[in-house]
Amino acid sequence: MNWEWQVFCKNTLDGEVMPRCFGSGGEITYLDWMLSAWGWTLSVSLLALLVALLFGSLMGILRTTPHRGLVLFGTAWTELFRNIPLLVQIFLWYHVLPALIPPLRAVPSFLLVVMGLGLFTSARISEQVRAGIQSLSRGQRMAGLALGFTLPQTYRYVLLPVAFRIIIPPLTSESMNIIKNSSVAFAVSISELTMFALQA
Repeated sequence: MNWEWQVFCKNTLDGEVMPRCFGSGGEITYLDWMLSAWGWTLSVSLLALLVALLFGSLMGILRTTPHRGLVLFGTAWTELFRNIPLLVQIFLWYHVLPALIPPLRAVPSFLLVVMGLGLFTSARISEQVRAGIQSLSRGQRMAGLALGFTLPQTYRYVLLPVAFRIIIPPLTSESMNIIKNSSVAFAVSISELTMFALQA
């Protein structure tokens, strides 16, 4: 098999091979495109993962508290964001919400996509955090309360350290999944890998 690696060094406009594989003076090679696309993909994915971990952990915790209203709120959040397809949520964040909330028109599309992708993934992480906490024996919560901890302190010092250790494997899988799902961003013109591939 003969690999044509020089394709990465070609100018995107005239197809001429550039001497050092990188464009200069306004010229762009396919390698420049790929590096830019990887950068955007990783930026969107990492920021969305942070949003997902923050909201997903919070909602997962709320769903395991003894307060009925908090459980209902966490469950409603999870069901809402889990049952709306990701592409629809991205379109809602990009087209609908800025029309309904004028200050959002000044927010870059990059951040709107990060929020859409992050909140979609937060529903999945919420389920994982809830499952991790509920997999612990009831005695651990009782022991924390018996030691004089408040309920938030029991979560902070007793339940969450063990629960997060349990859910590391599904969280790792979710991290890879969020990189895959970042390809949906091309639908609203975020220049990640899929969009550059379509242009090439």
